[in-house]
Amino acid sequence: MSTKKQRRSENIKDRQKKKSTRIVYLVAIIGGVVLLLVIFFVILFDALFPPVDMEALKKKKKVVAEIYFSDQQERFLVAEKRYIFQEEDPALQAREVVKALLEGSKTGHVNTFPDNVALRDIKLDKDGLARVNFSAGLTKSHPGGSTAEMATIYSLTNTLAANIPDIKTVQILVEGKSLPSIKGHITTDHSFKPDPDLYVPVKEEKN
Repeated sequence: MSTKKQRRSENIKDRQKKKSTRIVYLVAIIGGVVLLLVIFFVILFDALFPPVDMEALKKKKKVVAEIYFSDQQERFLVAEKRYIFQEEDPALQAREVVKALLEGSKTGHVNTFPDNVALRDIKLDKDGLARVNFSAGLTKSHPGGSTAEMATIYSLTNTLAANIPDIKTVQILVEGKSLPSIKGHITTDHSFKPDPDLYVPVKEEKN
């Protein structure tokens, strides 16, 4: 028969063994949860920010686009030449053009869109209508006034029509909905045709 001392020693060892087992299980569970979280966030990150194929980007051809901004008096549209990626799909090409317009002037002309405007999407129909969908920043941050609103409308319309042959008319949407106006001055619940009378002729440099 075991003595009380031996039984007490065995009980202590048994408790220590059980405690060690619980710790091992707990560590294994925590490790499994952490691993699952890591996998989840990696998948989520890849879904939100898909990896950029740098080789494909290098192989993409660039073309010259004419992007229209306002002159200093905000009366006419002035073209700036930009290199943008060439896309086979006219809607994707239109995205590249609008992105260049939203980046603003590089030569000191007046920007026609507020800084915090994002392009949501562009849809083209078979009749040549481009529905250009912007974020709510367009109406929230636009300075307003008939001159500024006209500049926004026609810088977009003329820029798209000048660079995308498939586009004949342009309608502005905000968060997927048509607008009565951008800021209360020019009606925008319909599409617009480009207005060539707003162009300022680009002066050719003398050699």
